[in-house]
Amino acid sequence: MATRTVRIGSSHGLHARPAKLFAQAAKDAGTPVTIAKGDGKPVNAASILGVIALGIDQGDEVTLAAEGDGAEGVLDSLEQLLLTDHDAE
Repeated sequence: MATRTVRIGSSHGLHARPAKLFAQAAKDAGTPVTIAKGDGKPVNAASILGVIALGIDQGDEVTLAAEGDGAEGVLDSLEQLLLTDHDAE
């Protein structure tokens, strides 16, 4: 299992639009991915409701975990999504 800790870049955190982009990318990755806020319980990263329920704000650290072939590549692309300030676009 590959893991990665990422600090959230979106100025308003993972509200509906950035959460949707992230959850869709996690779903399209084709490998199981989880996201957890701090030391909290991980949720399915492909679930927009699960991601929004974590209440992730700008600057919060989250831990991503992925399994399977290409897990590091999946985490690389998801990390870039989380580092981007989608509210500035």
